[in-house]
Order: sequence, then structure tokens, then C-alpha cells
Amino acid sequence: MNPTIPKSAFEFLLKLKGNNNREWMQENKKEYLANEKLLKEFYSVVENNLNVTDEIARVKVFRINRDVRFSNNKTPYNVHRSVSFSRAGAHRRGGYYLRLEPGNSYMAGGFFSPEKEDLFRIRKEFELDSQEIREILTRKEFKKAFGGFNQENAVKTAPKGFNKDDENIDLIRLKSFFVTHKFTDEEVFAKDFKDKLLNHYLLLRPFFDYMSDVLTTDLNGESII
Repeated sequence: MNPTIPKSAFEFLLKLKGNNNREWMQENKKEYLANEKLLKEFYSVVENNLNVTDEIARVKVFRINRDVRFSNNKTPYNVHRSVSFSRAGAHRRGGYYLRLEPGNSYMAGGFFSPEKEDLFRIRKEFELDSQEIREILTRKEFKKAFGGFNQENAVKTAPKGFNKDDENIDLIRLKSFFVTHKFTDEEVFAKDFKDKLLNHYLLLRPFFDYMSDVLTTDLNGESII
């Protein structure tokens, strides 16, 4: 089975962007649900394929309804669709993500705002020895696909307890550790999009395996699970 992303899904999102209100959504709910069915079929096939080389515990399809409680933007609906695939087991860390949006589709993978203890452990590992993570980040295919870690979420100088002049401060100052790759609308609608997406997810595995080792051991390399 080789499902594709229907153009109708993007057409709906574009119309929603210009009519972002509950009345319009109610009137067009049938179209919304029809596209959701097709998208979920695509997600299911992606999950099945991920399970060939990995083990997925949970698939989360993010709601189209926005949480507007703490936002100045009170429009009720997201104008994109997104899904995440969480890896199974305490020894598997990291997660896969896909966002579908006209003109702004991308996949991502990694560690988004890790918990305080995990964040400290990652930073200490980079402080002690960054050779392995830098080797992964500079591999030809990995660098071509992702460039490097997303730099948007980082402290300005150095986290508390770390030296701002540390040779690895570029890694230590990050608060999330993930990479992204953008797709054009034409790529999203193409018959080979599923395969292209899965190939990018597969490129994440050395990174995930390394980070899983870090997060399941102490600084002496002893297992904590």
C-alpha cells in the first residue's frame, strides 16, 4: 500500500485559513472528516513502516482545535495538520514528527524541551565528550538532510553550572535537540513522499541510538534502567 497526501487536504486548510471560525467549520465538517480519514490512513502506513526498523508505542494526531487560553490569537483552529510517533520502551528515546501545511510542511525528530534531569544529563555528556554527537551531526547524508540542530531554543550565554567559554558551549546552550527538513507542496503530493519521509526518519536512528545510550546511563556509563 502506497498512500499519498491528497491535495484536497491542503485545499481545505487554505479555505480554513480564510474562514477560521466555528460556523464555517460546522458547515464544512464533512469535508474535514473526509480528509482526516485519508490523512490517518497515511499515518497508519508510516507507523507500520517505522515498525520495520524501530518500535512505535504511540501515534498522536494533534487536534485541529487550538488552545487559545493563553494566546493573543483567538482563532479556534490550526491551519496545519500534524502527527508524532513515539518510540517504545524506556531504552528507546526520541520521537518522529510530521507537520503538513500549505507552503510549510516539514518532518522533525529528536528531543523537544526534555525534562530537567534529561536536559542536564545531555548537557553534561556534551561537556565531557562531544566527539560522537559531532560525528553524527557532520555525516554527509545527515548534514545534507538536516543541516544541524535547530538553534531557536537556546540560552543566551551558558546554563547555570556550565562555563560560557566551554569548547562545546554551542551544544550545551541548547534547550532542545532536534532537526528538521522542509518539503515543498509538490514533494508532499508526490507518490514517493512516504518513502522520502521514511528515509529521513531512518537517518535519525544513529542520533536516536546515541542519545538513548546517554539518557539510559549515568556519567560513568552505568545503566540507570
